[in-house]
Order: sequence, then C-alpha cells, then structure tokens
Amino acid sequence: MLLFVVHPASTGIAVDNLPLQTVAVIPARFASSRFPGKALADIDGRPMIEHVYRRAERSLAVSRVIVATDDLRIATAVSRFGGEVRLTRADHASGTDRLAEVATTLDCDVIVNVQGDEPLIDPGAIDQAVAPFAVDASIHITTLYRRITDGSELNNPNVVKIAIDRAGYALYFSRAPIPYVRDPRGGWPPLYRHVGLYAYRRSALLVLAALEPTPLERAEALEQLRALEHGIRIKAVETVYDSFGVDTPEDLEQVRRLLGAPASG
Repeated sequence: MLLFVVHPASTGIAVDNLPLQTVAVIPARFASSRFPGKALADIDGRPMIEHVYRRAERSLAVSRVIVATDDLRIATAVSRFGGEVRLTRADHASGTDRLAEVATTLDCDVIVNVQGDEPLIDPGAIDQAVAPFAVDASIHITTLYRRITDGSELNNPNVVKIAIDRAGYALYFSRAPIPYVRDPRGGWPPLYRHVGLYAYRRSALLVLAALEPTPLERAEALEQLRALEHGIRIKAVETVYDSFGVDTPEDLEQVRRLLGAPASG
C-alpha cells in the first residue's frame, strides 16, 4: 500500500473522481559546467537517464514518461532503451522552459518535472506530488519538502530551505537559513528543506514559462520564486523521501555504490 503524506484539510474545491492524465517529463541536456554528459554516464550498464526514466515509469500516478532534450546523443540513447523522447530547442534558459515546450504538444492535466540527474528518485515521491491535484481544483503547482535533521544543512547554500504557511503553501524558498531565530531560548520552529520535485497543472506551467524572470528568482537562483513573486501559490507536501542529484563525478560514484554497481576506472 502506498501512503500519501498530504495535509488533511483542503481550502480549495473538490473535483470529480476522474483519473488525472499525468505525464512525467524529464528535461535532459548534455552540457553541464561541472559534469558534461552526465545524462549518459554509465550506471550498472545503463545510462543514468534510463535509470531516471524507469523509476518515473513505476509511479502509480503517471501514465506516460517523456525525455525532453536538445541533444541527439541523449535522444539516441533514450530511443535505444525504448523510451519516448522529444527533441526541443537548444536555447532554453531552464528546464522549466524545456518542459513548457513539450507541454504545448500534450493533452494532459498534470505534468511532473522529473530531474534527469536523479537516478535514485523514488516513484512514491512522484505519487505524492501529484496526489493533491485530484482533490483540489485550486492547486496549480505542487512540490515536496522534509524536515531538516542535520544542522549543517541550514548554512549550506546547496540545500534550499522552505517556509510554509498553515494551509500548507510555500511562503518562501531560500538558500539562506530561514527562518532567522532571534532568540533560540524561545525554542526553534520546525525547519524544512525543499525536495526539488515539481508538478504543474498544464495551464499553470504554460503561464509560468511565459513570465519574465523576477528579482528574487535572480538573486537566489531559484526558479520557483518566479511563481511566488507573481502570486502563483505552490502547495507543499511533506515527504519522507529525499532527493540526490548527480552534479559531479564524485556524486556518480556514490550513486553507483548505493545501487551496488561497480565504480568506473
């Protein structure tokens, strides 16, 4: 049995119990400042992008998985393992823009942005991100978060922190420690880290991609702040799952160890 961890109370509108048509789209590019070609890095005899694809396929909420790339090498690799792939423009500034290009050609309700460098993504995390759309028609974007249990994460700018309101919507995302606790003697509020998985109603994704980048987005280098600055609410779902992106060759070796695959070299 799969457990969905969602807030019990909804402030939106109930929707019919018709199944949502949900597509997982995996933006993947070859260029990377720290690890070029990582989407094709070998993990146990298969490219990393295939591991991501297979895990997304196992989501109970997803009916279709598509890799979106501007690189023929990645497209060829996906075709070889039998996956669905779309070639996109090469001038996209972000994965969200690449996602939106594919979204314009899809007839679906919800689109999940699955990062192409997370070969350990749990299908249950995707299910949790999609679940709120089935019960609340007012929700446009969802994401995941989990409690911070390691104090070192607070001051790590690579760990994005999130503040959440009482209705379960994101108030802010930051690379800085939030909230600031002026007097720790009064006790610490719950501290949360963002788990970077997003799901969008198709219409909301197209609107978001058409908006110009915003000052806070630029300052923090966090795309989700564009939505908040434009008044688009993001429903945040607490999860037990975590994310682990492959940003460096060292990260890749760690993934290989976790999956029991031999290290390279």
